[in-house]
Amino acid sequence: MSHDLSLAQSHAFQLACTLMVPVTLFQVDGAYAVLPSDELDGDEIAIIHEFDPYEIGPAL
Repeated sequence: MSHDLSLAQSHAFQLACTLMVPVTLFQVDGAYAVLPSDELDGDEIAIIHEFDPYEIGPAL
């Protein structure tokens, strides 16, 4: 878990690209964490963003 949002976003993006599965960045108890999207229950967490390695567009 991380308390730095930009660091958590960077790690979530890299994890999604490495595993080639969608991962979800979420906040719980003031910290940010990442899990594969299919493993989340989503009951008591605040979802920040889902990173899907198959929906990455070209760089602008």
